[in-house]
Amino acid sequence: MRSRTMHNGTALVAVVLACLSTAAMAEKSGTSAKDGPYPLFDFARIDADGDGLVTKAEVEAFRAAQATKIDTDGNGKLDAAELQAEMLQRAGERAEKIAAHVIKERDSDGDGTLSVAEMAAGPQRSNLFDRVDQNADGAISRDELDAAKACMAVRLGEAGGKHRGRHGLFGWDDLN
Repeated sequence: MRSRTMHNGTALVAVVLACLSTAAMAEKSGTSAKDGPYPLFDFARIDADGDGLVTKAEVEAFRAAQATKIDTDGNGKLDAAELQAEMLQRAGERAEKIAAHVIKERDSDGDGTLSVAEMAAGPQRSNLFDRVDQNADGAISRDELDAAKACMAVRLGEAGGKHRGRHGLFGWDDLN
């Protein structure tokens, strides 16, 4: 039971760190989920005429151009394989950025890699485990984990973000 609790706590820390590192990267790039209907909404690219305003027509034209790029066979329709290829490319690019950020933040010996000890230590700027362990008994209960998840969902909702779909690999669904 204790190892499952520790696993759940570690998973919670991992998902919170992923959220924080994504938010940090968005902050550094000057964009956020609040900038528009998509994460990291690129206002300048969508504002085709450069007038400082994005119209519905510009959004529709941008979306059409994006769909055309994804339509690799040129048949005017997007099949599951084309959508999957696009999603995998975006996920891969995001994973590369997050991995580089995690190494930069945790590589205490400066060798460009993370040892098991560096990875296990996690970020030193806050102790998330202690924040989730509300009664300070050194263990995270199901109730404490559920409360932390609810708190995170509220905070993300207040920030204008919404969780959509499944968030595997130490995401919300892996914490159950």
